[in-house]
Amino acid sequence: MPGTPYTWATMASNALLRKTQADMALERAAMQLQQLLQEACAELRPFPSFPNAIFTNAIECEIDGGDPEVGCVVVAEDGELYELQMGIDHESIELMDSWDPVTARKETLKKIDLLPRDYIQYAYAGLMAVTEHLLEKEMAK
Repeated sequence: MPGTPYTWATMASNALLRKTQADMALERAAMQLQQLLQEACAELRPFPSFPNAIFTNAIECEIDGGDPEVGCVVVAEDGELYELQMGIDHESIELMDSWDPVTARKETLKKIDLLPRDYIQYAYAGLMAVTEHLLEKEMAK
């Protein structure tokens, strides 16, 4: 009989089971993409420098509708995703008592912690970008 506590409890249990299964599917997909991305990055030697960066070798992982709080997400040589932060190292300027564009430049790769659904988007974008570099490298041979 619809609406009885037993039916409602069964429906709720089924709904939670489906959600758990969906969460596990996302986790598996994220882990598989992480492995593929690490393998692809290991093949790409030398790893390209990030545009306009002096010290950072990384490739941007561009996605549509990304979280504006995250910033510039890149994949580095180790196949991991990071937020690339660029700025000026004020401490270095004070220590040197002068401003040198190279020593004053601050480039930091900050490890980011993403939910599996977000990681999948960025990792896929990174894998596609690394794959493009690998194909270009192969074509240049």
